[in-house]
Amino acid sequence: MFEVVIGLEVHVQLNTKTKLFCSCATSFNHKQNTNTCPTCLALPGALPVLNKEVLQKAVMLGTAIGATVNKTSYFDRKSYFYPDSPTAYQITQFYTPVIQNGNLEIDFEDGSKKTIRVGFAHIEADAGKNIHEGDRSKVDLNRAGTPLLEIVTQPDMRSAEEAILYLKKLHSIIRYLDIGDANMQEGSFRVDVNVSIRPKGDEKLYTRVEVKNINSFKFIEKAIEVEVRRQSEAWEDGVYDDEISQETRLYDQEKNETRSMRGKEEAADYRYFPEPDLLKAVISDEMFEKYSQIPELPDAKRDRFVKEFKLNEYNAGVITSSVEMAHFFEEMMGEGISGKNATTWLTVELNARMKGDVNITNTPVNAKKLGSLVKRIEDQTVSGKAAKEVLDFLMENEDMSVDETIDKLGLKQVTDMGAIEAICDEIIAANAEKVEQLKAGKDKLFGFFVGQVMKASKGSASPQAVNEILKVKLG
Repeated sequence: MFEVVIGLEVHVQLNTKTKLFCSCATSFNHKQNTNTCPTCLALPGALPVLNKEVLQKAVMLGTAIGATVNKTSYFDRKSYFYPDSPTAYQITQFYTPVIQNGNLEIDFEDGSKKTIRVGFAHIEADAGKNIHEGDRSKVDLNRAGTPLLEIVTQPDMRSAEEAILYLKKLHSIIRYLDIGDANMQEGSFRVDVNVSIRPKGDEKLYTRVEVKNINSFKFIEKAIEVEVRRQSEAWEDGVYDDEISQETRLYDQEKNETRSMRGKEEAADYRYFPEPDLLKAVISDEMFEKYSQIPELPDAKRDRFVKEFKLNEYNAGVITSSVEMAHFFEEMMGEGISGKNATTWLTVELNARMKGDVNITNTPVNAKKLGSLVKRIEDQTVSGKAAKEVLDFLMENEDMSVDETIDKLGLKQVTDMGAIEAICDEIIAANAEKVEQLKAGKDKLFGFFVGQVMKASKGSASPQAVNEILKVKLG
């Protein structure tokens, strides 16, 4: 009955060494109010000076999403009165943003794709942080003046699924470009969701509600679903105009509901006007040429992995969704192994063993070591089953090599055909009755003989060699 209309605003904290308009360090979890100066405290007489590294990172993002990068952009003042804003205004780009008219393609599981339009992305200074302790509130201004890129889409998404696919793709691009760490828990990738509904077939845009500052993909999805349900029920009950207003809401994770925060301001309420203390921001031809040479992005890397390493598109997409995993995989492939086996041992076996604080960047089994283990499976030094024991051991013993571990655990496969043939002869001789049953048509008994030989060899015999010898001897 209803169509969902979603637009997203994403605030990406850029990983510059210093703030947007002063030389204070950007930081997280430093002692409160230690990374401040007269400029970010808005003391009288202090003037802002633009950090050119922010423009360089803007060029990279604009190139990545196929947008127009305005080589000349301007800053504006956005007036609002919050305790965490010492200036009582925010320096942003309202009239002429640095990036306009980009596109980002999302991929569905069935292989279909959809293009989401990025209306603009502009540079702005972050506010500080309010800290609430009981009946007291404090303000930490360490974050005040940290550079942000606010990336704003057109209302092109029609479901929570599409919104999450867009956000995950954008998050991945930010990490590939290395223009921000995009850590949602630390607030360096903050998402505001604009949600409205309309009868299917209607082209009109109805009242939109902004759900603000959600810090995980899971909660973003839930917040959209909750808000869509709230608006749909209001429409069906005939109270849409009374209950749905243009406002900012918060998502309550524990109660799984959205809650009114404040009325949503219009642009006029912010009294935008050109920033008088800053010159225009100019991107030189040399800067644009240098920073538009961006690294390989997730989609291009996925397509290359499919072609170069013979992966299917799904697995290639999983691996390249994270820049760290993609680099890990490529280093594994340097050991001369198959893409299929590398994928299994990375995404299934190693992934299952990374728990707690262990992740792809700090795992005790690095890419070269895991690639070496896969190599030992492929050259039949160890069986796949034994390799799992080796991997378990290596996760607890970082200083050991793959070959040292195989020797220490006594897991090296016996590939001596003569030795394996002798074991096969013993098993066949000890099970004459089952041999006759097998030859009479009980084909499933072949697995029994393979298992007995592997048991007699304590798992050290090459399964491939065992199968080949038994096939000959048992006809």
